Amino acid sequence: MNTLNDYNFSNKKALIRVDFNVPLNDQGQVTDDTRLRAAVPTIKKVIEDGGSVILMSHLGRPKNGPEEKFSLRHILSELSALLGTVVQFANDCIGDEATAKAKTLQSGEVLLLENVRFYKEETAGDRAFAEKLSVLGDIYVNDAFGTAHRAHASTTIVAEFFEDKCCGFVMQQELDNAKKVLENASRPFTAIMGGAKISDKILIVERLLDVVDHLLIGGGMSYTFFKALGGQIGNSLVEEDKLDLAKELIQKAKEKGVELHLPKDSVASMEFSNASEIKVVDNYAIADGWMGLDIGPEAAEVFSGIIEKSKTILWNGPMGVFEMSNFAKGTHRVAEAVVAATEAGGFSLIGGGDSAAAVNQLGYGDKVSYVSTGGGALLEFMEGKVLPGVAALG
Repeated sequence: MNTLNDYNFSNKKALIRVDFNVPLNDQGQVTDDTRLRAAVPTIKKVIEDGGSVILMSHLGRPKNGPEEKFSLRHILSELSALLGTVVQFANDCIGDEATAKAKTLQSGEVLLLENVRFYKEETAGDRAFAEKLSVLGDIYVNDAFGTAHRAHASTTIVAEFFEDKCCGFVMQQELDNAKKVLENASRPFTAIMGGAKISDKILIVERLLDVVDHLLIGGGMSYTFFKALGGQIGNSLVEEDKLDLAKELIQKAKEKGVELHLPKDSVASMEFSNASEIKVVDNYAIADGWMGLDIGPEAAEVFSGIIEKSKTILWNGPMGVFEMSNFAKGTHRVAEAVVAATEAGGFSLIGGGDSAAAVNQLGYGDKVSYVSTGGGALLEFMEGKVLPGVAALG
């Protein structure tokens, strides 16, 4: 697979698929510019070579054609400020206006196309739609790792129409860092898995059991393990159909010599609310009516101790409902431990999604080794699946 540094973009138009699916507030302002900032080095490399840039992305999940709240026009001023140049805008991603603006683009100029998902052909991977996108540029660059696991028109199919194609710096960093963790990890290697459901993480957990020394399980998914072990979990989240699987994973960990750690205690409440009463409970004996919503103080300290002694850390998924302050302490404590391990010379990869949001909200984004921009894509890559967006560049 070619990388950005394999090309000189002088007098070339680079059609770059970026991931600008950023959160916006009710006024249409960007509330987290992580993905915009991540794309800047790729865009600047083309400009500094003397090329021009045509950017395409999706934003949100529009249902039936164009919707103002999902217009990429909302990110124009933010993107222009980050690049230090006025970014031009096309009101469509294909058609006469887009074609004309791309054609007249001068070296050093940047054009942002309207949301590709305003066409249902995008997610359908429609070949004719992909061809219409392809005529806009000379070289195709995919820098949207977050959607690399989708065989969409702009992420995969469009590559068929280019002889010259490569990955951007974001894509390259994502793949390099994932491979470093899977294939070249310094030990001890600790994986931290959180989030609501064990079913979302089965394949990645099974793969990690072949490479990690410690596996820490937090979040809602932990209660399925406790119920499988005969614990009383009250009204905590549980996947009844995954109890046998939980037992199997515990057994596999033993067989492979992996230390699987479950949180000893939880911060529990009777309601899914930040305003309700809370108490610390033992995870084998949660009373009826109570639900665990965060790992407890003892679990947080045990987990932190393991993390701080680790040389490689992979973290995917929060330890609780971190959006509510009463149930955020476990995630905060884990984040602090990951930062401490990193500062002590360890390598830490934060696996996108909610864990990336938590790390960034706490201001730790630049204190860990790498924050992935793609939760689902990273998990699928680590599960050993072929990512269509990556394969298309080969």
